[in-house]
Amino acid sequence: MGISTHVLDTSTGRPAVGVRVTVARCGADQSWAVLNRTTTDEDGRCRSLMPISEAMTPGIYSIHFDTGGYFAAQGTTGLYPYVEIAIEVATGQTHFHVPLLLTANGYTTYRGS
Repeated sequence: MGISTHVLDTSTGRPAVGVRVTVARCGADQSWAVLNRTTTDEDGRCRSLMPISEAMTPGIYSIHFDTGGYFAAQGTTGLYPYVEIAIEVATGQTHFHVPLLLTANGYTTYRGS
């Protein structure tokens, strides 16, 4: 299943369309390997951040949201040029849904279902 996300611009109450999202995994040497780059769809979703050829294995993953680019496209200046969320995947865990609730001056995230 992997990792999915949904970005909602809570200042407008609408999905954040066109947010660039990158997912990476931390290696044993503490370096990051980019696994995939994608963009939120018309519903503000990335239904699968993991590439089809890549299995989700235990470890630390990073989800990087280009919020500065999103707000610039909206004609707004945001406080955060990006939001980066790190999650830890344990043995046996197969899916994480990580929503991002976003405004120009704040954000919140949680583990969804």
